[in-house]
Amino acid sequence: MKNRKLYLGPLTDNRRWDMVRIRPDDVFVVTPPKCGTTWMQTIVSLLFSGDPEVEPELSVKMPWVDIRIREMPEVAERLEAMQHRRSMKSHTPMDGLPLDDQAQYICVFRHPLDAHFSYRKHVRNIPMTWFDTWYPENDEEGIIFRRFLDGGAEGFDTDAMPLAHIIRHYQAAAALSDRPNVSLFHYADMTRDLRGTFFRLADILDTTHSEAVMDQLVQAATFDNMKDKAERYAPSGGKGFFKSDAEFFHSGTSGKWYGKLTAEELASYDAMMDAHLDPEDRDWLEYGSRGSLAA
Repeated sequence: MKNRKLYLGPLTDNRRWDMVRIRPDDVFVVTPPKCGTTWMQTIVSLLFSGDPEVEPELSVKMPWVDIRIREMPEVAERLEAMQHRRSMKSHTPMDGLPLDDQAQYICVFRHPLDAHFSYRKHVRNIPMTWFDTWYPENDEEGIIFRRFLDGGAEGFDTDAMPLAHIIRHYQAAAALSDRPNVSLFHYADMTRDLRGTFFRLADILDTTHSEAVMDQLVQAATFDNMKDKAERYAPSGGKGFFKSDAEFFHSGTSGKWYGKLTAEELASYDAMMDAHLDPEDRDWLEYGSRGSLAA
């Protein structure tokens, strides 16, 4: 943990990375929750294999190292035994991860309000009472949104994904974005130009496929295909981890908060964003490379 920030939650512990021996060609997919993690992992899997019918098996082949569900010695042993090029997932900000000069770090972001409302849907699809308590179906008094705004970026709130944690994620990644092995992607850009995302990532990962194969890989990673084949593409799909694998891919849209927040709630959100980010950074975090005018 030397020179790394400590991030702990009831579900996650970034000290687990101390047991991972990083290889020069490793790929880290680093995101706040519900910002395109599974989508980016799937794209990485498709590019690695060159096979549009590949079984990603993300939970096993591209494990979420931070999460406490599996014993870390078992995860570390499985990673060490892998003969193929490895990719791993993390919801820890970059200042809490081990930084290697050669491994690739792919950081993905999404409009914070979209991520928040997607997270609400997501946790209600997980059969765990802790999530039912913190994210009830009925939130007429706005308790969930106040927690999103008021929660800190550390401790228990890390797993509850408050706005402060999303901002911390972005600031930590942006601070390292001048490194050649740290790349920032945005959900909105991936939605607008999935093919371009594939080619950009293929260049970063130094993978090459024919145009015809790339077209097949892009089609495999479309939202409709992933939702139709949810047992294949959802993390731990087909194993009962979610109430519904298909519901993991709920809509894949942006603007989920429209008409759901009061003027006061939006004003509080704007104030917090403006207090921590300059206009250019805020615009990118919310809308991607094309900015708010094109969103």
